[in-house]
Amino acid sequence: MSPGTEPRDWDKELAKIDRLMGAGAGAGRGAPAPPAPGTAGGGVAPARDGRAALYTWVRLILGLALGAAMTQWPYVHGCGLPLFGYLAAVAAVLAAASWSAVSSWRTRSGLAHTLALVLFCWALVLAAREVLPRIGYAREESAWLCAPPAGSAARPAPQPSAQLQDTL
Repeated sequence: MSPGTEPRDWDKELAKIDRLMGAGAGAGRGAPAPPAPGTAGGGVAPARDGRAALYTWVRLILGLALGAAMTQWPYVHGCGLPLFGYLAAVAAVLAAASWSAVSSWRTRSGLAHTLALVLFCWALVLAAREVLPRIGYAREESAWLCAPPAGSAARPAPQPSAQLQDTL
């Protein structure tokens, strides 16, 4: 303790804090203060707002629509840029599923959360179907980039004609 300071009366300090917190009634008897209404054990209150639940379902329905539409992808996506476009769309499904899962967890919507997890697993299946053959895990192998057409690499560069060379 530094010179010139007097000891504090901790009982008075704690009583003052209890009064400020509103828990002064049960402070001396050892009974814990009851949690605030709508909270789970005194923590943060779960979101029960109707708009939050509506937004959760809108996100989930859009993600489910995108996940179902991925089976009808209209372009060939075997290699190259079309493959990377397809994988970007699969990443969008993964992001939508993750966002829906977090949102449904916060709004305590069990059905929405279950559907979001199913959508996440579906997106993983879509990604695995394209990635695993390209990393050597599947029986059939595929390439990330498209090979140039056969014969284009074997063909020599065009040479100027003999008449043109004479004039130069």
